[in-house]
Amino acid sequence: MFQFLIAAGALGAALSVILGAFGAHGLKTRLAPEMLAIFETGVQYQFYHSLGLILVGIIFHTVKASTMVSAAGGLMLAGIFLFSGSLYLICLTGVRSFGMIAPFGGTAFIAAWVLLAIGVLRS
Repeated sequence: MFQFLIAAGALGAALSVILGAFGAHGLKTRLAPEMLAIFETGVQYQFYHSLGLILVGIIFHTVKASTMVSAAGGLMLAGIFLFSGSLYLICLTGVRSFGMIAPFGGTAFIAAWVLLAIGVLRS
């Protein structure tokens, strides 16, 4: 499990760099500044939580493995797809209703960090 979390985090971080470069160079002239800022927010949250996945993987491996720590990793991964993914879809399709998905991703991020804290404190 820890290997999956670390690998997913590393690949997510790499994809963040790719998407960040794509936004800065490929979308800069194609998107309105507001939409570019939304895209950049998606990239930032993806990167932060990709690092979080790596951290969860390390904690899962070094501290007594816990269901809560494992669930934190799953929620971070879900949050990346739901939050960042919805922001990318808004920018690339122009369909603002994808924004209704983002709060679910944000909630997943919050729950992940809370579960990580509880899991570590209980170990």
